[in-house]
Amino acid sequence: MTMETPKADIANAPKAGKVETFPSGRLTFLAPLPLPTGLPPTDHGHAVGEVNDRYLDFGVGLPPVFGWQMTLGGPFGLFLLSAVVGPLIALAAGFHFGTKEDAFRVFWQIFDAGFWIGLWAWAFFLLLSLGIWYHQHLKYKTVMPTRFNRQRREVCFVPKGRSEPIFVPWEELVAWVTEAQGVTEYGVQRQYGFGVGFLHPQTGEKYTLEFQTYGLPQAISNWEAIRAYMEYEVHTLKEIQDPLELQGQDDPPWEGVHVFCNAKARLHQRRRAGEVGWFHTLGWYLYHLMTFWTIPNRLVEWEVKKIKRMSRKTLPKAMVEWSESLPEDQWAKPSEELTRHNRRVLELQKADPQKPVTEIFAQVSEEFVGEASMTA
Repeated sequence: MTMETPKADIANAPKAGKVETFPSGRLTFLAPLPLPTGLPPTDHGHAVGEVNDRYLDFGVGLPPVFGWQMTLGGPFGLFLLSAVVGPLIALAAGFHFGTKEDAFRVFWQIFDAGFWIGLWAWAFFLLLSLGIWYHQHLKYKTVMPTRFNRQRREVCFVPKGRSEPIFVPWEELVAWVTEAQGVTEYGVQRQYGFGVGFLHPQTGEKYTLEFQTYGLPQAISNWEAIRAYMEYEVHTLKEIQDPLELQGQDDPPWEGVHVFCNAKARLHQRRRAGEVGWFHTLGWYLYHLMTFWTIPNRLVEWEVKKIKRMSRKTLPKAMVEWSESLPEDQWAKPSEELTRHNRRVLELQKADPQKPVTEIFAQVSEEFVGEASMTA
């Protein structure tokens, strides 16, 4: 059983800060009018691909190392629980409640059963994880990026099943985050997501693009990464995908072995400076031993090479021409409405840094709606 979250109602003139509730959670709009959220502009899901001075491609990012760490380390962790942790708990219980002979007899009985159960569980979940990876990997052949052009202040979509792109004004794009909680056969689960959408300028047809994140701040930060790029606040992929600065100036923009080596060197540097203790250092080493040290980073390098050799779907001619650079004097400028809203949001964030950004958005929207009504 999975939790169902409703689609964003983008047809009924949503505004930033508007909240729609549903039985298992709520949906909060962040745009239209892309306002600063105050959160770090970070692409946690590595959904962003190419970034240059003209456009940002969303939905075609390179694979993160965390995915491979979970693919390898998750099933191995199950094996250790069954084959090592379980028998050790039985051994301790045997010493506490019985004799030494009883303890070791129970230990070996639990170990014999746990080893094979753990081994089969490891194999099953590893194959399952690899199957999921392969399914996702094949999408690189057919996926078409959603392109954000900051010189034109427009967004280009190529919906599935269509060959011609649709161009949407940046300030009219709808963005939202969702929070949901429900009870499944596995217990209480929480889901978070981020989405963008628009109404077709000619037909009024609704199009949306959504994906899951592992937390609400991460969902908002993903949107902030796009917004900050479009408003000339960030300019490179490194700025939004390497917040810990684990990539050197000449390092490639994926999480290969160089990132692991840089992280290890940074850890020891912080340890010598007294910023972290032995517990943190031990935890770092245990985590990476559990996830097979540098193997996930090497698999990222292998997958990136495989993706680059792929026969990717050709971009429509209109999209390629639209993506070409414009003379600076032809660059689109932010609207006066957006400029005024941005100024007011920054004032409120400075006055009360702890106030949720969604409440600030709602307050600003109400203020300007009231101002417009009084003027009319």
